[in-house]
This record gives sequence, structure tokens and C-alpha cells, in this order.
Amino acid sequence: MKEIKAIIKAYDEADKTSVGLALATVVRVEGSSYRRTGARMLIMDNGIWVGGISGGCLEGDALKRAQLAIRKSTPTLITYDTTDDDPYQIGVGLGCNGVIDVLLTPLNVDDKNNPLEVLKRCVQADRETHILVTITKLSGDWNSVREGEVIQYTDEYSLNILGDELAVRQLNKAISEQISVGHSAPAYLEFENGHWLSCFIEILPPEISMILMGHQYDVYPLSRLIKEMGWRLTIVAEPQKINPHIITIADEVVPPVNFFNIFTDNYTAIILMAHDYKTDKNNLPKALATAAPYIGMLGPRVRSEKIWRELTNEGRINATDNIDRIHAPVGLDIGAVTPEEIALSLIAEVKAALSGRDGTFLRLRTTVIHHR
Repeated sequence: MKEIKAIIKAYDEADKTSVGLALATVVRVEGSSYRRTGARMLIMDNGIWVGGISGGCLEGDALKRAQLAIRKSTPTLITYDTTDDDPYQIGVGLGCNGVIDVLLTPLNVDDKNNPLEVLKRCVQADRETHILVTITKLSGDWNSVREGEVIQYTDEYSLNILGDELAVRQLNKAISEQISVGHSAPAYLEFENGHWLSCFIEILPPEISMILMGHQYDVYPLSRLIKEMGWRLTIVAEPQKINPHIITIADEVVPPVNFFNIFTDNYTAIILMAHDYKTDKNNLPKALATAAPYIGMLGPRVRSEKIWRELTNEGRINATDNIDRIHAPVGLDIGAVTPEEIALSLIAEVKAALSGRDGTFLRLRTTVIHHR
């Protein structure tokens, strides 16, 4: 989401009267690659770009091809094969062993449904998971739909632009399958009349939302790292007790009395870090009453266990419920000592937990790193 916001900002600030623009999107990956599907890059015909589609090896070639696509006003699908030993192949020798499809879409700035405008609407909307369908290739007559077009999917009726009832049903089924597994993927649909289409079905969740319940000095390095990640930051504390620098970083500062006015969802993490036993104890039942799937408690295990035991004995929480949501002590075991290192440990665990990972060494992973 951070990259998308940076791209939108650059698009909004570009002098569209003198600069041509195109959007590069990774729409298919086979094997390994530095970036995965959904990676984007805004390209201007003056040689400036924002974002990225690789680790830096493909951007220069994509720039040249995008400049050509802008001049022709025609979307172009480019395949980069880093498994090929051909010395003339872009990206050869990198050892990535992957095949990457990149869609280069010239942007018509007068079209309020161009891919960047669709992304803007998604980012500006309330915290929702958006489903985007990018048409990458077409064969046959497809009514008014075009290659490079991005359809914002809400239900089956969103796909009526295809003008083909069978295609609508099949694409809707493919979208439903990706929604059920929770990750993006390309899709290819072929029909009896010889027509076919390929597309990229993208699951675009909201940014992670971090809620920090505390105001001590260690909130500051954690806040800076959260914003560096591009996540949303809410601090729950009395404003007069917070370092003024932290207030400028946070998206929102909420007094404790207004805690339940904060919106939470499946992409929310709450951290109890008041460094006061009574405060953290009183905040835990509040956190458990939210939709947040991740609740972290700073401090040693014995402290957290004592809080849990006392709240259970007092009847304020149920000992058998929600235990999987609580991470105490919070963070991954990286040997963190300083506030900055603790912030790194904490952020890494939040990302792992919300991604359904265990945070182990990648060299110990027995399966592929990313969904394929």
C-alpha cells in the first residue's frame, strides 16, 4: 500500500499537460522473482519513475518500452525470462530463475476510470479489501472492454462490461476462488467460440493498522518504524503526555476514554505498552473486545501471565477464549535490547502473524516463500 500511495502522489503532482505517463504492473510470476504480482511502477516519458517491478534490473528496460507504449497509446504485455541463458535476455545472469509478465498501460489522464484513478478510489475508500481485475490480453470481440483496463469488482454484475454471459460466470468463479484463498493470481479463460482472455485478479487489502496503548519514550522509535512501513498508526494516550514529535508522526491520537471509537478489523494489531501494570491489565479486556487478531503485551512472560490469571479470576476475561490472539512477550526472538531493536522485533512479529507465518529463518523453510 505504501508503494501505491507514493505512485498516486507522483501521479497527482505530475504536470500532465507536458508529461506522458504509463503504469507498469507485474501481473504474472512463474518461479522466483524479487517482486511479486501486484508490484507497480509509474513511468513518465521524461525518464522519471516511481515504484518498482524488480530489484532494479528490469526498470531501465521497462522505462524504454513504456515510453514507446505512451507514444503509441497502446498497452503492452512484456515477458521477462530470467531462466533463459540467452545473453541478450534482459535480467539474464541474475539467478532469479523466474518468468515475469509486466503490463505497461499508458494512462489517459482524462479517463476517470484509468488504472490510477481506480487505485485512488480504493485507497481513499474506508478500510475495505478491494478486488481488482486487470485485463492483460484479449482475443475476439469483447464489447467495450480493452486490454489494460482495470475493473473494480464488487459482485458478478461488475463484470457485465465483458458483454458475454458465459465469460462473466467463469470469471466470477475464478475471482471467488482467489477470494477464498486470499491472494492474487493471474487467470486465463477460454471459450468454445475461440475467444479467450487473460487477466490479473488482485486482492488488495487495507494497510495494517497499529494501535499503541502507551505514551512512554519507546513509543517514538516504534512509531517511526510503523510509518516507514506505510502502516496506519493510532496512539491511545492523553495528548498532553505524548512527545510532540510522536503526535506529528501518528495518524490519530485518541484519549483512552474514546478507545472504542477506534475502528478495528482483521488487519489491526494492538500493542499494550503503558509500562504500568494496572493500566496494561485494564487495557487487555478492552483490546480483547475488538476485532483485532493480534494483541501484543510488552514485558516479561511472568508479568503477562499474572495479568491473565488475575483477569480470569476476576471474571473479566474467559481463560479459554482469545488466547491465540495474545502475543506475550511480544516480538520475535532476535536478541533485541534497545528500543529500536525491540521495535524491529515487534514489527516483524506483527507482519508474520497477520501473514500467517511463524517468523522462522527462511533457510529452514521447506516450501516456496511466496504463493505460486
